[in-house]
Amino acid sequence: MKRILMIILGNLLITGAYAFITVPNEIINGGVTSFSMVLGQVCRMDISVFVNLLTLFLLLLCLVFLGREFFAGSVLSCVCYLSMFTFFHSLGLSPRLPLPLCIMLAGILVGAGYYLCICAKSTAISFDIIALILNKKNPKVNIAYTMGIINTAVLLTGFMVFGLSSVLCGILFTAIQTFVLNTLQTIFAKPSEE
Repeated sequence: MKRILMIILGNLLITGAYAFITVPNEIINGGVTSFSMVLGQVCRMDISVFVNLLTLFLLLLCLVFLGREFFAGSVLSCVCYLSMFTFFHSLGLSPRLPLPLCIMLAGILVGAGYYLCICAKSTAISFDIIALILNKKNPKVNIAYTMGIINTAVLLTGFMVFGLSSVLCGILFTAIQTFVLNTLQTIFAKPSEE
């Protein structure tokens, strides 16, 4: 029950940040949706095709490399994310805050949300799966920094589509999200067995 609550709370933080802050303020991130937007522009196809294909591919990677427990948590996370985002986005609410404060708040919420999902052996069905796989293969690989590198690489591919301003906001958002996730993982790390 604790695991399910952590996944729900993690997704509540992530979807709240996206629906109420990043989407209304056009703050992009380095996730599947942003990458799909780039691919959609380059290939002149609907982004939903790429979102669905990438999501299914990442779910398959999750099952194969992270196992059934992570896969089950990720499926729950996916259902939570889709239903919460759809509901929150339909409300049309957005705080009237300066853009730098929006970026900071969203980065903190998403970083904390990812932390809760990862602790509950779940993913956000995004490129965090790749970071988790690399960490499983080599525990010295820092999950937060790896996610930050992947997200920044995705953002840089979107330079021509989104423009410099959006990419810089996305990189700042990613840096804050990475810092929060890494800090929480460091603070609450389980002592290694000697």
